[in-house]
Amino acid sequence: MIQSIRILLYIFTISALTSCFSVSYSFSGADTGELKTISVAYIQNRAPIVNPGLSQQFTEALREKFRSQTKLVMITANGEADFDGEIIDYSTKPISVQSNDVASKNRFTITVKIKYNHQKDSKKSFEANFSRYADFDSNKSFNAVEAELTKQIIDDLTEDIFNKAFVNW
Repeated sequence: MIQSIRILLYIFTISALTSCFSVSYSFSGADTGELKTISVAYIQNRAPIVNPGLSQQFTEALREKFRSQTKLVMITANGEADFDGEIIDYSTKPISVQSNDVASKNRFTITVKIKYNHQKDSKKSFEANFSRYADFDSNKSFNAVEAELTKQIIDDLTEDIFNKAFVNW
Protein backbone atom coordinates (compact mmCIF):
# COMPACT_ATOMS: atom_id res chain seq x y z
CA MET A 1 0.00 0.00 0.00
CA ILE A 2 2.72 2.50 0.97
CA GLN A 3 4.68 1.44 -2.12
CA SER A 4 1.66 2.27 -4.33
CA ILE A 5 1.23 5.66 -2.68
CA ARG A 6 4.91 6.47 -3.24
CA ILE A 7 4.66 5.52 -6.92
CA LEU A 8 1.53 7.65 -7.39
CA LEU A 9 3.16 10.56 -5.56
CA TYR A 10 6.27 10.21 -7.73
CA ILE A 11 4.20 10.17 -10.94
CA PHE A 12 2.16 13.17 -9.77
CA THR A 13 5.34 15.14 -8.91
CA ILE A 14 6.96 14.41 -12.27
CA SER A 15 3.75 15.35 -14.11
CA ALA A 16 3.43 18.59 -12.17
CA LEU A 17 7.02 19.60 -12.82
CA THR A 18 6.98 18.81 -16.52
CA SER A 19 3.73 20.72 -17.05
CA CYS A 20 5.45 23.89 -15.79
CA PHE A 21 7.85 23.92 -18.71
CA SER A 22 6.92 24.45 -22.32
CA VAL A 23 9.20 23.25 -25.08
CA SER A 24 8.31 23.74 -28.72
CA TYR A 25 9.78 21.52 -31.41
CA SER A 26 9.52 21.88 -35.15
CA PHE A 27 10.48 19.16 -37.60
CA SER A 28 11.36 21.80 -40.18
CA GLY A 29 13.56 23.74 -37.76
CA ALA A 30 11.49 26.84 -38.49
CA ASP A 31 11.57 29.73 -36.05
CA THR A 32 8.69 32.05 -36.84
CA GLY A 33 8.83 33.74 -33.44
CA GLU A 34 5.75 35.83 -32.73
CA LEU A 35 4.67 36.03 -36.37
CA LYS A 36 1.10 35.02 -37.03
CA THR A 37 0.50 35.80 -40.72
CA ILE A 38 2.40 35.40 -43.97
CA SER A 39 1.84 36.69 -47.48
CA VAL A 40 3.53 35.73 -50.74
CA ALA A 41 2.96 38.09 -53.66
CA TYR A 42 2.77 36.71 -57.18
CA ILE A 43 6.37 36.16 -58.33
CA GLN A 44 6.69 37.90 -61.72
CA ASN A 45 8.79 36.35 -64.49
CA ARG A 46 11.27 38.96 -65.72
CA ALA A 47 13.82 36.50 -67.15
CA PRO A 48 14.99 37.03 -70.75
CA ILE A 49 13.50 33.63 -71.63
CA VAL A 50 9.98 33.26 -70.25
CA ASN A 51 8.38 29.95 -69.39
CA PRO A 52 4.67 30.92 -69.33
CA GLY A 53 3.70 28.78 -66.33
CA LEU A 54 6.79 29.33 -64.22
CA SER A 55 5.52 32.33 -62.23
CA GLN A 56 2.40 30.51 -61.12
CA GLN A 57 4.28 27.28 -60.42
CA PHE A 58 6.97 29.02 -58.37
CA THR A 59 4.54 31.23 -56.42
CA GLU A 60 2.35 28.25 -55.49
CA ALA A 61 5.37 26.13 -54.49
CA LEU A 62 6.63 28.90 -52.20
CA ARG A 63 3.20 29.37 -50.63
CA GLU A 64 2.83 25.60 -50.14
CA LYS A 65 6.26 25.41 -48.49
CA PHE A 66 5.22 28.00 -45.92
CA ARG A 67 1.78 26.44 -45.40
CA SER A 68 3.21 22.97 -44.82
CA GLN A 69 6.28 23.93 -42.77
CA THR A 70 4.88 26.67 -40.49
CA LYS A 71 1.73 27.44 -38.56
CA LEU A 72 1.51 30.92 -40.07
CA VAL A 73 -1.82 31.93 -41.58
CA MET A 74 -1.55 32.69 -45.31
CA ILE A 75 -3.17 36.01 -46.24
CA THR A 76 -3.24 37.78 -49.60
CA ALA A 77 -1.11 40.84 -48.74
CA ASN A 78 0.81 42.65 -45.98
CA GLY A 79 1.50 39.63 -43.79
CA GLU A 80 3.75 40.01 -40.79
CA ALA A 81 6.10 37.89 -42.92
CA ASP A 82 5.81 39.31 -46.43
CA PHE A 83 7.52 37.89 -49.53
CA ASP A 84 7.77 39.49 -52.95
CA GLY A 85 10.07 38.89 -55.86
CA GLU A 86 10.75 38.07 -59.47
CA ILE A 87 12.32 35.40 -61.62
CA ILE A 88 15.39 37.02 -63.16
CA ASP A 89 17.05 34.12 -64.99
CA TYR A 90 15.81 31.03 -66.78
CA SER A 91 18.55 29.70 -69.01
CA THR A 92 20.48 26.76 -70.37
CA LYS A 93 24.11 26.72 -71.36
CA PRO A 94 26.60 24.07 -72.40
CA ILE A 95 29.12 22.77 -69.89
CA SER A 96 31.63 19.96 -69.97
CA VAL A 97 32.71 20.49 -73.58
CA GLN A 98 34.42 17.50 -75.21
CA SER A 99 37.48 17.61 -77.46
CA ASN A 100 35.28 17.84 -80.59
CA ASP A 101 33.73 21.11 -79.28
CA VAL A 102 30.46 19.39 -78.49
CA ALA A 103 28.95 19.74 -75.03
CA SER A 104 28.35 16.48 -73.25
CA LYS A 105 26.25 18.21 -70.62
CA ASN A 106 24.06 21.28 -70.39
CA ARG A 107 23.19 23.33 -67.32
CA PHE A 108 19.68 24.61 -66.68
CA THR A 109 19.54 27.52 -64.22
CA ILE A 110 16.73 29.43 -62.53
CA THR A 111 17.49 32.54 -60.45
CA VAL A 112 14.97 34.46 -58.37
CA LYS A 113 15.26 37.76 -56.56
CA ILE A 114 13.30 37.68 -53.29
CA LYS A 115 12.46 40.50 -50.92
CA TYR A 116 11.41 39.42 -47.43
CA ASN A 117 9.91 41.95 -45.04
CA HIS A 118 9.71 40.83 -41.40
CA GLN A 119 7.23 43.26 -39.83
CA LYS A 120 8.19 42.51 -36.21
CA ASP A 121 12.01 42.57 -36.56
CA SER A 122 13.49 44.49 -39.49
CA LYS A 123 16.92 42.91 -38.85
CA LYS A 124 15.48 39.64 -40.17
CA SER A 125 14.30 41.25 -43.42
CA PHE A 126 16.38 40.68 -46.54
CA GLU A 127 16.60 41.10 -50.27
CA ALA A 128 18.64 38.38 -51.98
CA ASN A 129 19.10 36.40 -55.17
CA PHE A 130 18.68 32.65 -55.02
CA SER A 131 19.99 30.51 -57.85
CA ARG A 132 19.87 26.77 -58.45
CA TYR A 133 20.75 24.63 -61.42
CA ALA A 134 20.53 21.10 -62.73
CA ASP A 135 22.74 19.46 -65.33
CA PHE A 136 21.45 17.17 -68.06
CA ASP A 137 22.96 15.17 -70.89
CA SER A 138 23.20 17.04 -74.15
CA ASN A 139 21.85 14.01 -76.02
CA LYS A 140 18.47 14.80 -74.40
CA SER A 141 16.42 17.70 -75.63
CA PHE A 142 15.64 20.46 -73.14
CA ASN A 143 11.91 19.97 -73.82
CA ALA A 144 12.22 16.36 -72.66
CA VAL A 145 13.74 17.24 -69.28
CA GLU A 146 12.39 20.74 -68.65
CA ALA A 147 9.35 19.87 -66.51
CA GLU A 148 11.21 17.47 -64.22
CA LEU A 149 14.23 19.74 -63.78
CA THR A 150 12.04 22.82 -63.23
CA LYS A 151 10.22 21.06 -60.37
CA GLN A 152 13.52 19.94 -58.83
CA ILE A 153 15.01 23.44 -59.03
CA ILE A 154 11.85 25.07 -57.64
CA ASP A 155 11.92 22.64 -54.70
CA ASP A 156 15.55 23.58 -54.02
CA LEU A 157 14.88 27.32 -54.35
CA THR A 158 11.87 27.27 -52.01
CA GLU A 159 13.95 25.32 -49.47
CA ASP A 160 16.74 27.92 -49.69
CA ILE A 161 14.30 30.82 -49.25
CA PHE A 162 12.53 29.10 -46.36
CA ASN A 163 15.84 28.39 -44.63
CA LYS A 164 17.11 31.96 -45.01
CA ALA A 165 13.86 33.37 -43.61
CA PHE A 166 13.03 30.94 -40.83
CA VAL A 167 15.85 28.52 -40.04
CA ASN A 168 18.72 29.92 -38.02
CA TRP A 169 21.34 27.20 -38.32
